[in-house]
Amino acid sequence: MTVASARVGAKPEHAQGGSATGQAHTAGGLRSRASARRREAIMDAALTVAASGGYDAVHMRTVAERAGIAVGTLYRYFPAKTHLLVAALIREFQRLDTAGDWATGASTPQERLDRLTEHLHGRWQRDPLLTDAMTRAFVMADTRAAAELDRAAAAIETLLARTLTGGEPAPADLRVAGIIADIWLANLVAFIGDRLSAAETRGRIDRATRRVVHHANADGTAS
Repeated sequence: MTVASARVGAKPEHAQGGSATGQAHTAGGLRSRASARRREAIMDAALTVAASGGYDAVHMRTVAERAGIAVGTLYRYFPAKTHLLVAALIREFQRLDTAGDWATGASTPQERLDRLTEHLHGRWQRDPLLTDAMTRAFVMADTRAAAELDRAAAAIETLLARTLTGGEPAPADLRVAGIIADIWLANLVAFIGDRLSAAETRGRIDRATRRVVHHANADGTAS
């Protein structure tokens, strides 16, 4: 009997190795998808808690119980509730960007921005406690959440800039969008601090952002 005949029916070594590698990749992919689903479930739970009780109601143990996981598991994903809420804010703006093409359907930058801000105004007024939680998290997050804050600012500014320009924004467009985002944040902070009513907050945001867009149009920044 030759060596070759003795190995009839046996898989070549490279095939066996390939199979093991493929199984490892498959297992890794399953773990990655399970981790992503758990992360999504955690953010969903945090938003539910925030919508019913605001920022102060969002305790890590409460969120963990709502998500059906141990508190220690939650901390492996998010080290603090500010990280968690800012991550949820990023996801909401990314979904908003995907769900509606705000850069089309209107002829001027102001009209496009009006369509987006009308939608945003409706959302924050319908869910004031959730607005409270998201705004406080953004303001109160410390340097440990710097990466998340940068990502949140980038997501918001990119959405606003695309809306204004009707396409991919240039650096100057992103700077204008950053000013508009700051206007929103400053006024929402006043709103959650009970210094402005909902109507006053909306009026201030609209007036200030329209001035910014007007000057940007005059300078040729927004088109």
